[in-house]
Amino acid sequence: MKFYKRSQTRKINIGDVTIGGGSLVAVQSMTNTDSRDWKATVRQIKRLEEVGCEIVRVSFPDLESACNVSKIKKNIKIPIVADVHFDYRIALEVIRQGIDKLRINPGNIGSKDKLEILVKEAKKARIPIRIGVNAGSLKGIYNFDNNLLRAKALANAAMEHVRILEKHDFYDIIVSLKASNINTTVQSYRIFASKRNYPLHLGITEAGSLRDGSIKSAAGLGIMLCDGIGDTIRISLTANPIEEIRVAYSLLRYMEIRDFGIEVISCPTCSRCKVDLIKIVSEVEKKISIIKNLNKFSKPLKIALMGCVVNGLGEAKDADFGIAGGKDKGVLFRNGKIVGEVYPDEWVDKLIHMIGDYKI
Repeated sequence: MKFYKRSQTRKINIGDVTIGGGSLVAVQSMTNTDSRDWKATVRQIKRLEEVGCEIVRVSFPDLESACNVSKIKKNIKIPIVADVHFDYRIALEVIRQGIDKLRINPGNIGSKDKLEILVKEAKKARIPIRIGVNAGSLKGIYNFDNNLLRAKALANAAMEHVRILEKHDFYDIIVSLKASNINTTVQSYRIFASKRNYPLHLGITEAGSLRDGSIKSAAGLGIMLCDGIGDTIRISLTANPIEEIRVAYSLLRYMEIRDFGIEVISCPTCSRCKVDLIKIVSEVEKKISIIKNLNKFSKPLKIALMGCVVNGLGEAKDADFGIAGGKDKGVLFRNGKIVGEVYPDEWVDKLIHMIGDYKI
């Protein structure tokens, strides 16, 4: 596996998940249920667990919802992060309830004495804090007329908040500096990473819909990951949170940072293609998307669906399972060896059956 040279950040535990210090880049998402309905929140988290979510964030807007933390924790397997704003009492309650991590903005959580109480309790409970700086809530940032100045404002805001916690002798800190603009976000992370070694939570905030948000997030996060920046990621999409996990793992897999799941490679088709490859690939991806517990495989699977033999034989031979098409049938490969021929209307079922039989 290829690893980009990672920045050496402080190692921090979030429940039983470690981030920073060279640990695997952790994948997380956020629920969109009403956290006052703890059962609905648990159901969504369980679905996220099935597709590989490693850390989940839940917004707790009031004390009623905060009192559900322990119930939620008892029914899930992954660490839970409490997203809390404006009222330090909510943060204190989720700490008492056994939250695994806090996400706050020290500037809006209350007065200095209230923040001091909160930090003291978090330290006593050994609960890390993520400082989340967001361009959308940072006053005056859009008065600057270029991305670099906005990035500096984001980084400076994060540093101010870090210093607040450091003054209270608190160092289990994770930092995020998010904007909806790629250049602003990338520059802000680069600036902060040059000043402190706290683990960084990467994301492009308000990235958008499933398609555009995935492209935007992959572009921004890809740059930072290539820089060696980033210890945990969230793909922020206006979509089912499950899609955030799928896109995150696809990004990490294609960058050879994490081995996870199933990769489908396919040719773009041309006049040599004599099968409806677009339909076949769509059906295969749809069936793969509903497979649960993709992390059960001892290594990621690579499936090749190639429309002709020009590049198809080589690409299919390199895959765990692959088919290189011809006029009326395709050549079926398994682990680089031809194992038979298959007609186009059998491609989907044959490949899905082979995945099901794969020895884990």
